[in-house]
Amino acid sequence: MKLFFKSKPKSTATELLTEFFGETQSWRETNDLIEPLVELVRVIRPVKNKNVLKVDLQEIISFLKKNDSCRKQFSIYLKEVLKDRKFNKILADAAILQDVDFIFEVKKRIFAKLLPYQPQKDTLEYVLNQVFYLANDGVWINRIPFSQLEELYDLLQFKSIYESKLPNSVFSEVLIAQHLIIQRISGRAMETDVIKMVPEFDDLESPFSAFEKELFLIEDRIINSDSHYISSDDLSYAQLLILYKQCQGFVEKAFHNSSKYGISLRVNQHLLKIRQQLERLIFLISLLVVDSEKDKRNNSIALALRLIKYNCYKNNVRKFVAESTQLLSYEITQHTAKTGEHYITESRKEYFKMFQGALGGGFIVGILCIIKVLLSKADTSFFGHAFLYSMNYAFGFIAIYLLGFTLATKQPAMTASALVKALEEGALQQGVGTIKYKAFAVLFARVFRSQFIAFVGNVIMAFPISLLGIWLIDYFLNYNIAATKWEHLLVDLSPIHSLAIFHAAIAGVFLFLSGIISGSVANRDKHNQVCFRITEHPFLKRNLGKGKTLQLAKLYEKKWAGIISNFWFGVFMGSTASVGLFLGLNLDVRHITFGSGNLALALYGANYDVSSWMLFWGIFGIGLIGLINFMVSFSLSLGLAFRSRAISLFELRFVTVAIWNHFKSKPLSFFFPTERQTNELHLE
Repeated sequence: MKLFFKSKPKSTATELLTEFFGETQSWRETNDLIEPLVELVRVIRPVKNKNVLKVDLQEIISFLKKNDSCRKQFSIYLKEVLKDRKFNKILADAAILQDVDFIFEVKKRIFAKLLPYQPQKDTLEYVLNQVFYLANDGVWINRIPFSQLEELYDLLQFKSIYESKLPNSVFSEVLIAQHLIIQRISGRAMETDVIKMVPEFDDLESPFSAFEKELFLIEDRIINSDSHYISSDDLSYAQLLILYKQCQGFVEKAFHNSSKYGISLRVNQHLLKIRQQLERLIFLISLLVVDSEKDKRNNSIALALRLIKYNCYKNNVRKFVAESTQLLSYEITQHTAKTGEHYITESRKEYFKMFQGALGGGFIVGILCIIKVLLSKADTSFFGHAFLYSMNYAFGFIAIYLLGFTLATKQPAMTASALVKALEEGALQQGVGTIKYKAFAVLFARVFRSQFIAFVGNVIMAFPISLLGIWLIDYFLNYNIAATKWEHLLVDLSPIHSLAIFHAAIAGVFLFLSGIISGSVANRDKHNQVCFRITEHPFLKRNLGKGKTLQLAKLYEKKWAGIISNFWFGVFMGSTASVGLFLGLNLDVRHITFGSGNLALALYGANYDVSSWMLFWGIFGIGLIGLINFMVSFSLSLGLAFRSRAISLFELRFVTVAIWNHFKSKPLSFFFPTERQTNELHLE
């Protein structure tokens, strides 16, 4: 590695200052003017220690105070490096969304991280790219004590950004960036998809246009004056801030209306870019305001710090993905939360109704188990088996959904969002205290017992139905369909003889994804007004009548997201093994209800001649598979729900303690509806 990467011995900052700016003034002889600055920043840059970046420039400041000639040369050098450098592009573009295409933006940023874009050498961006090229440079620079920066600014005798003439000054770059940003905002805010999100502004003048006009008037005054700034008590500035708040209100209203109208990823990116540009704009506007001589220096330092920060974060992928997906994940989990509320039993009546629904789900799964074994005997390709299995699962799951039955483990992906929604509402109503966590624990107990009874109902019905089905086929056709597969079916359930736990985790991931798909489809249909478009479809109204068309639209709105979700869950479940065979990987899925049915088929296929240990591991494996199904899908959904509502995962610590305390005080409530009245949540 040493042949490729040179490791320079790390000198001290004072040694470098002496070497480059001392009596020899070697900086004047260097081929690369930026090299001394690169080396100086390299030695100043702190080593990350326990996530704290400590920076102290006092040694450099003391050295410059004692060495006046070195200070003068360093000052001349820095001014030479920064002379006539353009930087309006950094202010207008860096760390701001450049494209509303999410995938394109992610790919562009990843590529730029690996092979950074290099601008022309006469720009400030080129200097910053060469000097501050590490990801944490934007962090430690902003942790330098501001008092030290002020002292360094005075020592090096920098001029403020207001002191040079405007046509070719530093301040003119700020004005150019403002022009670019406000014009881009005004145009983007007029996009049809954006305006559709805020019908409240239909009859009002665009706040962005008014803001743009007011800003241009202030800029004209600044350009034509000698001072090149305004004071904070300027009436035009006060009016500008009012208009800025109206622009912010426009964006926030658009985001808020996503719960009414849904939102697409493209519209979300439009609004996110407007918000980022507004945040950038308010900083640039703050540079127009000077109330004292000290403000000139502070604004100049603040501009330098922001330029470094923006340039360092311009290719940040993690923050971009987080900001871009938070609202969408919120809308998706909002839908799953509403759906999940139906899966949480409270009274004894609801509890046994869930049990009845689970029995229905187990009945259909028992039939699906038999059909899958029959389909496995088809002479076809991997793709053929994947297709047949997928359709078997998909149409079975859709039947369970449309008939109002329950499939165990489908609930966690939905109920997790409902739990977090309750936690969020508890925080709003009761404050950050132990009461909301106790309420959450009570609700979690209801979720757990609802899942428990769904497990029980599915398992105790799938087993006899599968057994009855295979017996009927053998009785009438004299053919034991599991005679050659029983050992495989039984081994697949054992956590010690197969990868049952890993395969159950894969099924848990698919359960989570099915919840995401359900919420995503519901959000998309809401944004595209599909229900309204069906209701007002001229062909349907003419042929079906308004009443039946309205019923069709409501049926679509209520059921379609669930149908698509269950269809894709079936495709995931049915195609995983074939994909694994194609890739040469041991991939498959294990689901508790199908495990129960497969155990029945294995027992009959072996003519009940199964060792006690294999039977034990099969039964134990079914319970363990159900637990893994639940834990994986629930934890993934809970994490997404926490993130979508900007609730810190640190709160899980308090939630876990509250659940454990509730379990110790009322363990039976996690399995049976012990309360007689439905007032347990109202903790007194």
